[in-house]
Amino acid sequence: MNKNVEKVEISGIRKFFNLVNEVDGAISLTLGQPDFNVPESIKAGIVKALEENKTEYTSNAGILPLRERISSYLESLGISFLADEICITIGGSEGLYSVLSALVEPGEKVLIPAIGYPAYENILKIIDSEPVTYNLNEDFTLNIEDIEGKIKKYGIRKIILSYPSNPTGAILSLEDRKKIAELIKKYDIIALTDEIYSSLCYDEYYSIAQVKELKDNIIYIGGFSKMFSMTGLRIGFIGAASKYMKEIMKVHQYNVSCAPSIIQWGIYYGFDLALEDLDRMKKSFVERRDLVYNRLKSMEIEVVKPKGAFYIFPSIKKYNISSKDFCEKLLFEKKLACVPGDAFGVAGDGFFRISYCYSKESLIEALDIIEQFISEI
Repeated sequence: MNKNVEKVEISGIRKFFNLVNEVDGAISLTLGQPDFNVPESIKAGIVKALEENKTEYTSNAGILPLRERISSYLESLGISFLADEICITIGGSEGLYSVLSALVEPGEKVLIPAIGYPAYENILKIIDSEPVTYNLNEDFTLNIEDIEGKIKKYGIRKIILSYPSNPTGAILSLEDRKKIAELIKKYDIIALTDEIYSSLCYDEYYSIAQVKELKDNIIYIGGFSKMFSMTGLRIGFIGAASKYMKEIMKVHQYNVSCAPSIIQWGIYYGFDLALEDLDRMKKSFVERRDLVYNRLKSMEIEVVKPKGAFYIFPSIKKYNISSKDFCEKLLFEKKLACVPGDAFGVAGDGFFRISYCYSKESLIEALDIIEQFISEI
């Protein structure tokens, strides 16, 4: 076997989700799977594409009408990528893999958040590169001093940013956008900004990709899994200047050829009406966030209020129990599944992740269980 692959384990998120099958009647708040259906306009668009026999290969980059629509959507957010600077991918995950494979040299060190989506670390290991973590502040915002220190110490040329964040729900502030932009300019760094949750930002949305003069230093990853509640349909996209895109496209081409044609067309046909569904989802997620946050605070659990995505990341450090033990006991003794914080990096130990994209009824029942559980430990 490839020795690099042997270094990698399956995602701690999936590992814990799989444990749920061993516990009859368990409530699961593990996956980031919104409990909304795919918007009707996109369903109708997929059917229309089938009826029009749009089942052939598309260009490697994806259909031009969808890339143009994504370009105009990003422009409305203050982000400028032309249609020719956009590639449609099989979900954000393939986008991450294609970008990192194209940009990162074997043995190269890349900065990733100390608490973050586990794919960052493991893709870098698979491609024989070295992840170096940067610390976050107590509210999960960027620790700019630590980032600059590690840039200088290791000669870092590439960094991954992830806002809104999985698992913390933190977002990028205007102040932090200015500070990280200064570092990118000062050290001429390439920043890969993973914004799969950008449409689920509950405060003012800021992105490093909005800084126009940094366009040649930014690669943007986005997608529709969370935006339109279509996780299994696997459509994401990359935005990058042409000098990067032509190299990224080589990896994308030999990996997948193109994203599924009928799903691309379905999103294109249904995009505008689906934005109305997105607004309804966001309102519901804000209500659920407030429900979970206020209840955890009433239990005197230390927790930072999320400002994006649909995750909350409470601290259990005061209970002197590891994340793994906490979540295993919670599952096997109380039949509630949440994800241990160390699934998102060593710095995540002492936390656990609740996904609040489930029904209010499930959340209320789960919170009752958590309250009873912590009273016993």
